[in-house]
Amino acid sequence: MEAEKTGEAEEAAVAANADHSAALKETLEDYTLRFAPRSYRKWGTGVVATSALGGIAYLADFAIGANIGISYGTGNALWGILVFAIVIMATGFPLAYYAARYNIDLDLITRGSGFGYYGSVVTNVIFATFTFIFFALEGSIMAQGLELGLHIPLPLGYLISSLMVIPLVIFGMKALATLQVWTTPLWLIMMVLPFGYLVVRHPDSISTFFAYGGADAEDGKGVNLGSVMLAAGVCLSLIAQIAEQIDYLRFMPPKTPENSRRWWSAVLLAGPGWVIFGAIKQIVGLFLAVYLIANVADGAGIANQPVHQFLEIYQDMMPHWLAMTLAVILVVISQIKINVTNAYSGSLAWTNSFTRVTKHYPGRLVFVIFNVAIALILMEANMFDFLNTILGFYANCGMAWIVTVASDIVFNKYLLKLSPKVPEFRRGMLYDINPVGFVSMLLSASISILVFFGAFGSAIKPYSPIVAVAIALIAPPILAIATKGKYYLRRTDDGIDLPMFDEYGNPSGETLMCHVSGMEFERPDMIVSNTPGPNGEKQYISSLSLSTDKTGAHVLPAQPPE
Repeated sequence: MEAEKTGEAEEAAVAANADHSAALKETLEDYTLRFAPRSYRKWGTGVVATSALGGIAYLADFAIGANIGISYGTGNALWGILVFAIVIMATGFPLAYYAARYNIDLDLITRGSGFGYYGSVVTNVIFATFTFIFFALEGSIMAQGLELGLHIPLPLGYLISSLMVIPLVIFGMKALATLQVWTTPLWLIMMVLPFGYLVVRHPDSISTFFAYGGADAEDGKGVNLGSVMLAAGVCLSLIAQIAEQIDYLRFMPPKTPENSRRWWSAVLLAGPGWVIFGAIKQIVGLFLAVYLIANVADGAGIANQPVHQFLEIYQDMMPHWLAMTLAVILVVISQIKINVTNAYSGSLAWTNSFTRVTKHYPGRLVFVIFNVAIALILMEANMFDFLNTILGFYANCGMAWIVTVASDIVFNKYLLKLSPKVPEFRRGMLYDINPVGFVSMLLSASISILVFFGAFGSAIKPYSPIVAVAIALIAPPILAIATKGKYYLRRTDDGIDLPMFDEYGNPSGETLMCHVSGMEFERPDMIVSNTPGPNGEKQYISSLSLSTDKTGAHVLPAQPPE
């Protein structure tokens, strides 16, 4: 019987080793499934923050701002953008802090914040959906630029904008950091300059902007709560952007007394602070749209297309050929900056989910291509024509997830102390599903989506964002109290005597040997294997090897109740 168990363990080791060997190609795979070790995190706080903010160079904000302004008027759009910014700041801070402090992505945070080891798979799918929706949106904008400037047909432009991103994403954070840092100054100049010129050259455009009532201005509604919330709902589709910020923030250096101020500044600015830039871009997009509608022939037909917005302003500043060249360059730079992030983050989300469910690691590159392919299909289906509906629907799912995790961190971890303060992500330490977060998210998403589609009447329909946020905010503490927090940890002891953190509270850099892979991993990534050594001694296994253990031979048993 003992020999049979040993044979099973050996088979499990071979299977796990074969699957995770690809994942250990760190340059290519970029810590897809695991804690980002100290030995890899060599960037300064400024480089990490700049890289993270480089990912918000997308032009979709201009289109979103234009769309909600055209639909609901300037006043409602501005109030909607303010609601959006407040929600993003409040929910994004605890998530960004946990990512930077503990060097883990949002999926790993979600696991230990009320969802469980397998429960967070559904949130990964929500996030992956976010990445391909916005990849498609940005790719569509780039294709519009290529058609306008180079007369490339839209279908071919969609294909070009998709394929050109793949080579840039393959090499992960190292390549992306370099790309974002070097392209950000040029992008800022090209985006800010035309807006400043327009305000100085045409000061009357400001009063026109504030007076704009939207496409249905004749209904006389003016500013009203329903329209404000509909506008906010579209903007809040961007709530999952914090997960992309976190994919960079997890590479923050350890926080020390010497770098504390820089560390906090970087986390706040590159974490929830992304919404400041996002809100400004939405307002600018609306401003440019109103200008085009008021001053350009057929302006209403092109007002929500960023490439036309910038082309028209550039043309007021310089010759047509130069204006066209700069408009196309701006669109291409913006699209590359955001879509490398969309493709990168989407590949992490798909890979993580697939590996956990199947215990097989196919490699991140497979899902880079998969994510880009879905985005390409959306582009070819001309998603730009039904953008508000897509984003409004998606916003409910995104809010349900993000607000649930933020609520668990703030209320259950810090106030009620029913959720473990240190995030846990390792297999065997967590229950498969924790009803606290999982049920809260499902309730929030399903009810708010029903509201969004009018199931409870037209009067409440505009308020689906409020419904999503309210349920996701209050359900986690209620369920945590009801379950007494007993579904958070399957075990409290990982069997390792070394401390998890250093003297400043950063994850320890001490290393241990993984007996499956034969490689050393840092302490936070390790756990004792349920398979002892030849002489009965303890053996350690990395979370990566454990995630591909098909037989479960190395997974520690549940800890008996005290």
